[in-house]
Amino acid sequence: MDVITIGDGMITFDPTSKGPLRFVNQFQRKIGGAELNVMLGCARLGLRSGWISRLGKDEFGRHIINTVRGEGVDVSEVKLEEGYATSLNFKEVQESGAGRTFYYRLPSPTETLTPEALPEEYIKGAKILHVTGVFPAIQPQNRQVILRALQIAKENGVKVSFDPNIRLRLWSKTEARETILSYLPYVDYLLTGREELEIIFDSADDSFLRRALSGFSFEQVIMKDGEKGAAVLHNGSWQHVAGFPVAKVVDTVGAGDGFDAGFLYGLLQGWPVERSLEFANAIGAMVVQVNGDNEGLPYLEEVEGFLGQRETIER
Repeated sequence: MDVITIGDGMITFDPTSKGPLRFVNQFQRKIGGAELNVMLGCARLGLRSGWISRLGKDEFGRHIINTVRGEGVDVSEVKLEEGYATSLNFKEVQESGAGRTFYYRLPSPTETLTPEALPEEYIKGAKILHVTGVFPAIQPQNRQVILRALQIAKENGVKVSFDPNIRLRLWSKTEARETILSYLPYVDYLLTGREELEIIFDSADDSFLRRALSGFSFEQVIMKDGEKGAAVLHNGSWQHVAGFPVAKVVDTVGAGDGFDAGFLYGLLQGWPVERSLEFANAIGAMVVQVNGDNEGLPYLEEVEGFLGQRETIER
């Protein structure tokens, strides 16, 4: 595999109308999950991606695994567990495109995925292990699962990319800070946002944050900044790469996951970091123009068309 991940998969119910969820009467069934979205994005770009997970042995679990397999993601390490329901979430979308997510995921089938059950050979065979802060936030046991996976990767020369993706609906700032700080020594590529950095290091002072980041052995630190673009920490200062203007934001969910997939693609192509960030920014801009967690994740030729690198014929 080029890139593998560990994480939950769930059925996402997207509202057919915008506004507070209590006034929404109809939903569309889709699939989601932060780590899963990144693997879908990687697969559509042409990377060999794999997913380690557990789903309920029910109709929703079968739907997810069949859909993901059809997208080209390797699901040989995804198992359907008896006695568990596949996780669900319901999305609320405002007119601005911003929204909230309501989770129904406990008891999670992923609780059967223990550190001892991790497929070590599968992890060893990957070029990059991509993890996020979502899976360890679901339940305390998962924190040890991710820690063990990071150790396996580090012991075997597998690069690690990490997106904190802090969800305060799932854990407290203190829990997130303590757990993530224990992961950072294993991380090669940190893909984060400014607010997440402030939570992790308990400070809003930029000079303090830059000094704190310099205390780790990251190969690259990337700070995502939405429509403004992204920045890479270089020689103690941020170097910005502009984003792309979007006429209308439809749904912001999944934009960060798409960015991660784009960055990982550029990384595996050996591109300069500025080119990788431009490519990742383009994917983020494309994703927010489509409803759904992963429906807007583009294929490689679509990104090239967006960037003007490929002629697009519409008729």
